[in-house]
Amino acid sequence: MTQFQLLKVRRFLPLFSTQFLGAFNDNVYKNALVMLIIFQGSTWHDIDTNIVVTLSAGIFILPMFLFSATAGQIADKYEKSMLIRRVKILEIVIMALAIFGFYLDNIAILILLLFLMGAQSTLFGPLKYSILPQHLSESELTGGNGLIAMGTFLAILLGTILGGVLISAKFGSFIVAGLVVLLAIMGYLSSRFIPEAAAADSELKINWNFASQTLKIMQYAMETRSVLIGVIAISWFWLLGATYLSQVPAYSKNILGSNNEVVTLLLTMFSVGIGIGSIMCEKLSQGRIELGLVPLGAIGLTVFSIDLYFASEYFMSLSLPAGEMNFSQFMSISGSWRVLIDLVLIGLFGGFYTVPLNAMVQERSNPHHRARVIAANNILSALFMVISAIGTVGLLKAGFSISQIFLGLGLLNVVVVGILFILLPEFVQRFLVWIGLQ
Repeated sequence: MTQFQLLKVRRFLPLFSTQFLGAFNDNVYKNALVMLIIFQGSTWHDIDTNIVVTLSAGIFILPMFLFSATAGQIADKYEKSMLIRRVKILEIVIMALAIFGFYLDNIAILILLLFLMGAQSTLFGPLKYSILPQHLSESELTGGNGLIAMGTFLAILLGTILGGVLISAKFGSFIVAGLVVLLAIMGYLSSRFIPEAAAADSELKINWNFASQTLKIMQYAMETRSVLIGVIAISWFWLLGATYLSQVPAYSKNILGSNNEVVTLLLTMFSVGIGIGSIMCEKLSQGRIELGLVPLGAIGLTVFSIDLYFASEYFMSLSLPAGEMNFSQFMSISGSWRVLIDLVLIGLFGGFYTVPLNAMVQERSNPHHRARVIAANNILSALFMVISAIGTVGLLKAGFSISQIFLGLGLLNVVVVGILFILLPEFVQRFLVWIGLQ
């Protein structure tokens, strides 16, 4: 069965649509909040808007670090389709509360709800990835993960566009508040069609101690060397991705001198690139979990992150006023296409890098505690994303430009993935076989 045929079967389509609607909803809300802060002058204790946006990104993923250990245990102990429905009910409640935050134009309330949305997403994370190997065969895992990744980033794109457009409209806050509640309800209705997936360990006694259980589930991730390396590699990707996604609005305004129309364009390029790369993985893998794509993805991430810095330097040399250029003015500048192509290719190679890693972790994890391994992955990813948020704030306050931060990521990627490939030579071996050199 090809990956697109999975969209016709009940063992995949309802999960795909539930994930899509959830990610769509998250990003309608998040980007509406970002636009309130950056372009409409809303403030939080008079802190610099770039810092508030970066902190907001960290606040959203902080619950993954705090609550993933518990979420992984719950996902292994109980039947998963029932848990997904309950998590979607929680989403409805949180989004209903957002009505008050938007009505009052209260950034503190909206950021608190962003934290609660992150907690809800934390509960959903181990469920959506641990249920895939129960409903899909090994030959379908790469295709299924590719579709999930493609759908997620398409949802990010559409949610980001819609959130930015709607919040700028007349009565935009009320429109956004109503839409996020509607999307949460649609996600719940979709979740009702997900087939049952038996509990992995119904006798599990849940340990509510966050610290001790976090250590325990990290030990599960370390049981298999390739799973541990995969978890670290995926977490590193999310550090890269979180930095790019959180900084695009300020990058557009301060480096490219462009307004929110160009923010939308840049996020479109990045998301389309990841979507294309994720979908291509199934074809390039020929039904296998092809780890040879991971080094290819890593090379592309470095090359085009570095090139984005040089493309950005051209705009810096023009000394453009911040946030004034619209879409057509931006596109009239000769260097604009280079920036867009770099973002597409960073996304595309990111898809090559991450989809096989996710499939490998799912397939090689012990089914008895697979959800807890995925929770360990989420904890480490959250830690890396928190490091991204804190590190980016520190670098911005130290005077580094956003384009210089992107350059640093590209160079650091060489070091990080180089160490990971040394620790697990299978990546390089599979790459050499895949390109025909072995």
